[in-house]
Amino acid sequence: MTRRGLLAALAALGLLPQAAWAEGEAGAGVGAGVGAGVGPGADAAAPATEVFGVTLGDPVPFNREALVARAKALAAADYVAPPEIAEEWRDLTYDQFREIWFDTRHALYRGTEGAVVADLFVAGLYQTHPVEVHAVEGGMARPVAFELRLFDTTDRFPKLDPAGTGFSGLRLLGEMEKPTVFQEYAVFQGATYFRAIGKGQSYGLSARGLALRTTGAEGPEEFPLFRAYWVEAATPGAEEAVVHALMDGPSASGAYTFRIRKGLPTVIEVEASVFPRIELKDVGIAPETSMFLFNDLNRIRFDDFREGVHDSDGLQIANGAGEILWRPLRNPDRVEISGFYDSGLRGFGLMQRARDPGAYLDFEAKYERRPSLWVEPLGDWGKGRVALMEIPADKEIYDNIVAFWQPEAPMPAGSEQRFGYRLYWGEEAPVDGLVAQVQATRTGERVFEDGRIFTIDYAPHPALGEDVGALEARVTTTAGEVRSVQVKPNPATGGVRVAATVLLPEGSPAELRAELWRDDVRVGEVWLYRWFGR
Repeated sequence: MTRRGLLAALAALGLLPQAAWAEGEAGAGVGAGVGAGVGPGADAAAPATEVFGVTLGDPVPFNREALVARAKALAAADYVAPPEIAEEWRDLTYDQFREIWFDTRHALYRGTEGAVVADLFVAGLYQTHPVEVHAVEGGMARPVAFELRLFDTTDRFPKLDPAGTGFSGLRLLGEMEKPTVFQEYAVFQGATYFRAIGKGQSYGLSARGLALRTTGAEGPEEFPLFRAYWVEAATPGAEEAVVHALMDGPSASGAYTFRIRKGLPTVIEVEASVFPRIELKDVGIAPETSMFLFNDLNRIRFDDFREGVHDSDGLQIANGAGEILWRPLRNPDRVEISGFYDSGLRGFGLMQRARDPGAYLDFEAKYERRPSLWVEPLGDWGKGRVALMEIPADKEIYDNIVAFWQPEAPMPAGSEQRFGYRLYWGEEAPVDGLVAQVQATRTGERVFEDGRIFTIDYAPHPALGEDVGALEARVTTTAGEVRSVQVKPNPATGGVRVAATVLLPEGSPAELRAELWRDDVRVGEVWLYRWFGR
């Protein structure tokens, strides 16, 4: 999905009309504060209290079970499209929208003993539907009133009616580097998108709650929405922040709980209950969205001063067969979808391995500081595939890489689908170190013979041993012919290089695979690559 596609998806973000929230749910304890007189244009006579610098509505009981019941009730009813914010807020220019920002002096839970603080975002421009935000403490939830006084503006910002907008999401701040210094480490905003960083990192790729029809096999992609958030107050000394979200869309609703531990890595444990309104076939669990423009593999295609431009450079998979796979990312000439079928998946993720600033030479973007994102399933996800979509892109503003788990069995309408997983936002995967990692992949035409050479550099690892001659590289292709394979020491890295010459047919795709063995033991990651010609 391109970043343009994301902006189109954001246009669908919003909340249910008050009547749809309230009908038959007064005792559920979730969303009961909607329409209680604390939002834009609400009844000023309704009770409200100012706490933490924001105005909160009446408390109602809240727990995850009630949230799941709310999601189930939504799925049992017809989908109701959300209203939009006022046209004057939608029509703001990018420069105008930059002239308004949250005044962190009004941050939710600011000044409390807990180490969780939440800033809020205003709806406008691309964020065209408001979302609800609730504060949760002691098992009671209170809706946060939208008030324009929570935001600062410059003199250039136009005077707009605050009743025409609302919140669009939130960000979490915590003590990342130093005590008492609160820094941003997670954001929830736009459809079901969220992202996080580890200590010392900068934002890069994003995660989503659910991917629907992303491959295009069953029609245009659908973007369900997080329509309401509940942010729990942290107890003193707690290492965990907790955010709940209610998802809804034409094809499914869902209840999500995010348990977030900041650090390096920052770890988000996700508990999800999804209720399909219709049978879901083209569905993705734990989707990741990233950007890959170029690196050493396709550098020649781009007239750019930089050595590389990407938020991620490879897909890593720990499959149920005990293998660790590494698939370098591509920026293809056409949309390509790859499937890595598995049972007993141990994990997968879009990784950023190039950590040397010299791999980019972009001193502003600092791509070397972008996080990798590893998905660790909690429980058995059964049979399915890790799906990888690679979409052509000519600029780095487009998120052109998508990866997710696609179950083999469809999700029946009216069912409840539960799944849990951990997201590691850091530098490496928790499976790293078991075998030698692939550090770099390069390719080029042979000069004095037919064919194309592929070189795969493996990092130093004890499993490689000291005798490179004892290593065996097994290289195969689904089309064409492998003509020569060599394993050599790499004096630049201290590891080894596998070099293979492959004669590839014109106009036909080829799936390449390389394995590194020593005494019938696999000692390196399994390298995979798709060749489609130039």
